[in-house]
Parts: sequence; structure tokens; C-alpha cells
Amino acid sequence: MDLATLKAFEPAEYEEAADGFQTVSDTASAAKDTVENGVRAGIRNTLEGKAADAALRELKELGKNFHYVQTECALVSTALNAFALDMATAKRKLTAALTDAEAAGCTVSADGSVSFPAGGKEVDGKVPEGGTVAVGTGIKDPTASALERQAVSLHPNPNFGKAVEFADRIGDALKEATDADAKWAPKLGVLKADDDLVVSDRDWTDVSDDTREVAKGADAYVRSLPKPPRSGDPAEVAEWWSGLSDEQRSAYLSLRPDSIGAMDGLPATVRDEADRVVLAESRGAYQDKLDAWTKKEPEHYRPYISPITGLEVKGAFVETDEWKEWDKKRQDLQGRIHGMDLIQDRFDRTGTDGLPEAYLIGFSPEGKGHDGKVILANGNPDTADHTGIYVPGTGTLLKDIGGDLGRGETLWHESDRYAQGQKVATITWFDYDAPLQAMPFEKGGGLFPEAMFDRYAEKGGPGLSHYLDGNLEARRSVSGNGDLGHITLTGHSYGTTLIGDAAKSRIWPEGALPVDDVIAVGSPGMQAEHAADLGIPQGHMWAEKGGGNDAGVRIGGKYVAGLGDDWTIPTDPEFGANIMESDAEDHGAFWDEGSTSLRNQALVIAGQYDKVTLE
Repeated sequence: MDLATLKAFEPAEYEEAADGFQTVSDTASAAKDTVENGVRAGIRNTLEGKAADAALRELKELGKNFHYVQTECALVSTALNAFALDMATAKRKLTAALTDAEAAGCTVSADGSVSFPAGGKEVDGKVPEGGTVAVGTGIKDPTASALERQAVSLHPNPNFGKAVEFADRIGDALKEATDADAKWAPKLGVLKADDDLVVSDRDWTDVSDDTREVAKGADAYVRSLPKPPRSGDPAEVAEWWSGLSDEQRSAYLSLRPDSIGAMDGLPATVRDEADRVVLAESRGAYQDKLDAWTKKEPEHYRPYISPITGLEVKGAFVETDEWKEWDKKRQDLQGRIHGMDLIQDRFDRTGTDGLPEAYLIGFSPEGKGHDGKVILANGNPDTADHTGIYVPGTGTLLKDIGGDLGRGETLWHESDRYAQGQKVATITWFDYDAPLQAMPFEKGGGLFPEAMFDRYAEKGGPGLSHYLDGNLEARRSVSGNGDLGHITLTGHSYGTTLIGDAAKSRIWPEGALPVDDVIAVGSPGMQAEHAADLGIPQGHMWAEKGGGNDAGVRIGGKYVAGLGDDWTIPTDPEFGANIMESDAEDHGAFWDEGSTSLRNQALVIAGQYDKVTLE
């Protein structure tokens, strides 16, 4: 880049362009929300038939287009701001060098060369003449710098040394600007969509690639942003976010959606925006992985060799070990993609039977322990009057998350029925390495199933505690520290053990878990002898038990696994819980529609304690 171009460069013009792209991004975001949570929800709630189905399909594609535009335009905006910062830094260096050169009596030519006046002590009766120093070529290596210093020290005119300094500074500024231009031109050039109206998995993979490339180039810009607190403390995170400008928030959302989506303490709307990008990019990436892996399918069968004769048995074949390993990975990839589709399916059902907007406030295709991570809310938990948080138990995996998301929906419908017009939100919280087996030899396990041991709950408990603190801080930031609502924490099976360890993981001055009520459903034990040992106030601990295999879970947890202190579990009278009536016929039936067990849970979530029926 030449001197005239850098002098004429106006960073503000690119910042204005960045603002324009951000406006388009915000407009696309609003349009996406209108399509997905307004128009489509209205159609689902009021219309049926082929025409309605066709309209929903078209609107779904339109919503995907708006989401893609929102994400890419936000990324362009961030890239332009980063480019403007890089160029502004170079221009400030150039302006400072030109100003200093003029003050020293030097003249800078259009090519960047610096002319210096005569000066210094007379030599043979003459003042050393002035001259011209060519513009520098940028940062020099040690040898070149040493030779330059030697030349300056030997020159009779002291103005020569000043001119050399100015020429080097000008050269550094021009090189910095040239490098910035060369860096950003190709990055900005690829930030464009293909020439069709279909947003595919491949498009979202491209978005992920674009984000990585922009992030690499935006180092200086990112360093200029206020840094999130290293501690990750939800209160500090909430304060940090509230202090950011709209531009800074947009930059973090576009460059670090995975980090923002995982930050406890941020509003649900913010985390949802970030995690939906993570979901879309992950869906594309895993589909690419699956497609590539499918092409590598090895030989499926080989001839069967009799272990008795050592001869090949004609017409008999067995699966090869190579194919079994290949198929195992294929099923894993398919399972994760299926889990992501189940989350998308929940988005697509907003409005059905009055189902509120969904908020994805935590997502990872891998999560902790390779199980995946899903935290999904029905309704906005930051503004709800009553919020129910459901923690699933043994065997929870991303690929099967539909059942647990369904329980969250069922709880919303039932709680909304008893909320007397107040707003309700329900959350499915799955962010821990859940044990896979509850029974001996189940799912390939051994004699001692994983659910017998507390280590999974002990490891995952602090994460739940941290999330609950974040939920509280998000409500404070949205409400202005006003009404914090009524929070009910429900655990099923091993999820209740996790809740117990979450409560025990808290240290002074954290206090008890920031919830109003706790419900233990089919609990094998909460690692405590009494509810009071977990900091749960008298009258606010609730428990349900069921028939069939639920008795085996509770008895096994009590007497075999020892998941309750002193062989005590929540449905024992001495634990101190309100034992609610339940008609659940087995361990998984507590959320059957029309059941007493579901009704009682919903009444607690809605704060209608006097209507709960007890044993």
C-alpha cells in the first residue's frame, strides 16, 4: 500500500459498513424469530391440512435462510471492524511519523522518502548538506539494524539519523497496512453465499470455516475487547456482559458462539442465539464426517472358519472385526446427528398446542464424557414466574434426548394449566457424564452397573450448581434484580443423586442451591440422610415413588449402592420430604399424561402447594 492511499484511508467508512451489515444481521434475526415463533407457530396452532403442511415446509426453509444471513452478516460486520482497527493502527503510526518529520524540518515525498535539511558542525568550512532517505521496507533483521545504526553514527549531519528514523517508521506503517489489506481481502472475499436459496449442511460447515478464518485474522481486534472473567463466576460474567457495547457483544457472538453459549450467567436469549449457531454448524460438520466415513466401509463379511475342522464352511459368513468397528463409529455419528435433529424438531413444534418458544441455552455434540450436552428451555426462564428444571438420570445420551425433552414439554403443559395465568418455563438440563447402566450386564456393562457408584454424580454436581447460580444471575440481569421468580429443581433416578452432590459441593459463602423447591422422582438416594443436610428448607423437599421396576431402583440404591446416607432415600419418612401421591406403574411412568404423579409435580412447579396430594 502506498503513502497516499493510507493517508486517505478512513476507518470510519468501514466501521459504518460494519454497522450496516450488523443492521442486516439484526433484521434477519428479527425476521427469523417472526417466521419461526410467530407465523409458523400460529399456523401450527390454528391450521391443519396439506396446504398448512406445505406452508410450514416453505417457512422452515425461509427461517433457515434468515438464520444463515443473520450469522454471516454478523461475521462480515466483525471482520470489517477488525480490518478497520488494523488499518487505523497503521494510519496512526503513519500520521505520527509525518507529524514528527514535519516538526523536525524534514519533508516527506509522495513515495514515502524523507528529505532532511543541512545541519551539524562545519566540515572544511561547510555545513553538511541535506539529502533524502528512501522509505523503509519495514521491520529489519538484527544485521540490517546494526548497519543502519553504524551509518547514522558516522554521518556528519545529525538530521540524517532523524530522517532514517522517520523513513523506517513510515515504512513500518505502510507494511502494516499492506499486510492488513493482504490478510483481510481474501477473508472478506469468501464471506458470501452460494447461488441458491437452500441453506445446506455444507453451507453451515462453510460458516464454521469462515468463523475460524476471521478469528485468526482478528487477533488485534479481539485483544481490544474487554475480556470475560477468567473465573467464570456467573455474577462476574453477567456484569461483564452488561458492560459491553452492542458491537462488542456482536463480535463475541460471531467469533466465539461456543464460548458464549456455554457461559453461565448470560441471558437465555443470548445463549440461545449462540447455541443455535453451534447446533447448525455441528449438524453440518457431523454430516460431513458421516458422509466421509460411509465411503470407507470395509468388507462386511468373511467366510466362516470352523473352529473344529479349521476349514471354511461353505455358504456361511461372519461379520469382519473391521466392519464392526466401522459400524460402531457410523452408529455413533448417526446417533449424534439424530439427537441434533430432535432438538431442531422441538424448535419446529413451537406453537403446537400452545407450546412456547424454545431456548437452547447449552449445547455440545460431545459434552462431558462423550455423552453430549443439551440444556433446552420451553419458555424464557429469565422472565418466567415459575421455572421447573428437570435433571435426567442413568442412560441419558444426546441420541436419545427426545424422551427427556418430551418430559420437559409435558411438565410445561401441565404446569401452565395450574399457573393461574402466570408465565411458566421448564428446562431439560443435561450437562454431565451420566452412568449408562442401571442393572447388571445392561448395555454391555458388567456385574456392577455404573449407576451403583456416586462418582458420576460427584463429578457432575458442581456443574449443576454452577448452572443454577448462572440461572439466578441471568434473571437478575434481565429483571434489574427485581422479581427472581419461583424455581423448582426436579431430578429423576440418578439425577436426584446428582442434585444431592450439587448441594454438597457448595462451600461457604455460597449457601444452599438457589432454588425454592426440590422434587426427587424415583430416587435411589441423594447422598444425604436428611433434606436439611442439603440445605433444603423444611416443607420444600418433595418425593415420588412408583411401582414395578421403580422399587428395584430405590431398593438397590438404598441397600446395595448406598447412594443415600445411613440407608436413607427421599421416599423414607425420616428423610424429611413431602411424599406425594403417585400412580406411576414403573420407573419411567411419572410423566404419563393425566397421571397423579405428573399433576403433583406440576402443582409444585406452579407454587400451588395446597393442592398437592400426599400419601
